Amino acid sequence: MSAFDQAAADAKPRLSRLEAAWVIARRDFVAVLFSRAFLFFLLGPLFPVLIGGIAGSIGKSVSQQTVSVQVGIAMSEADSAAMMAASDNLRPQLGSFLPRLTNVPEAHGNPDFDAREYMEARRGNYAAILTGTIEQPELVGTERQVGRWSGPVQMLAAETRANAGTDFPQVTTQIVASSAAAERTSRVRTAQAAQMVLFLLTILLGGMVLSNLAEEKGNKIIEILAAALPMDAVFMGKLFAMLAVSFVGIIVWGTFGWAFWAVAEDAIVTVTQTNYRDLPGPAVGWPVFISLGVIYFSMAYLLLGSLFLTIGAMASTVREVQTMSMPVTMLQIMVFFLSAANIGQTGTPMELTSVIFPLSSPFAMIARAAIEETLWTHAAALAWQAFAVLVLVKGGSMLFRKRVMKSGSGGRAKKRRFWQRRSDTAQPAE
Repeated sequence: MSAFDQAAADAKPRLSRLEAAWVIARRDFVAVLFSRAFLFFLLGPLFPVLIGGIAGSIGKSVSQQTVSVQVGIAMSEADSAAMMAASDNLRPQLGSFLPRLTNVPEAHGNPDFDAREYMEARRGNYAAILTGTIEQPELVGTERQVGRWSGPVQMLAAETRANAGTDFPQVTTQIVASSAAAERTSRVRTAQAAQMVLFLLTILLGGMVLSNLAEEKGNKIIEILAAALPMDAVFMGKLFAMLAVSFVGIIVWGTFGWAFWAVAEDAIVTVTQTNYRDLPGPAVGWPVFISLGVIYFSMAYLLLGSLFLTIGAMASTVREVQTMSMPVTMLQIMVFFLSAANIGQTGTPMELTSVIFPLSSPFAMIARAAIEETLWTHAAALAWQAFAVLVLVKGGSMLFRKRVMKSGSGGRAKKRRFWQRRSDTAQPAE
């Protein structure tokens, strides 16, 4: 028995559960942080990031080729029909260069329709609204959308007048601060990105809990700790130790990412044609959103880690630990898909299911933070997730202690001695 194990055994009557958890957390944190394997662990995400960057660039290229944007038409019936006919004529040659034109129902037969007011009220789902006449078309929308679609609209207007031999009509514009489509789309993308980052970090870092437990099961350290300290305190200490190690890894990766961005920001903005300063923030604001992101990552990590510890309680060998962890990993992928499929569908049965189910709750709630402004639901969700962590840790620790006591070598030796005494007693005396 090592000096630490002897000290833990001697300290059993004097340590509370909180103190025992702190001892285990400090021990595991130092042991993992100063190991050589931790350095290789920090280098591991470089390859997924590289592959993800390549896949993202391909996906963006495909999206730009296949996704079109709706532009509403609030013109007279004849002009609307002429513009749509021109769009149908030119689309085979120009494809996604042209917007998808659709009539605005509220403008039909309404001479008092105000396109600017309609857009500022964020009604409908239009990137811009085309008003006026074919001779004097007017495009109302955000500066980015107006700049994007003024040229195509001018071409469509000219196509309707091709037989007249006139020049391209000049498109006048009205700029609005934002639109419902732009804001909604931006927040949904923020929710998707936050969910993806949360999921990748949880899956990538959650395996440390399992590997740490598997190592200590192999060399019998965990059984010594189970005999010296409350098992739920041991589990809780291990969870928070690995969570602290995960934050160290995130800080290291974040520092390198920030340094790379500081050096290559201009090149990145030029290539992607996107400046992060122009992106609208999430519904709750960036400071609250980032704070909630850190908290929800912690809860997702603790929930997954507590499940891994419960698996360790059920398994007898390291191989069983690794085999039984696969269903939990697949379950985590499925709950992520459940949360991702219901982004923006607040209040629907499936969305509420993803909020209530503990494993998917952090992903569903971080998406809500990006789209909805309500804050009290986050307090309720965090309380529910913390309760789920406590239940899983308590159940896993009870199961682990029960199996350790029954499957340990000492237990088997006691059983053999018991049955040997019974057989000796049963033999008749000579």
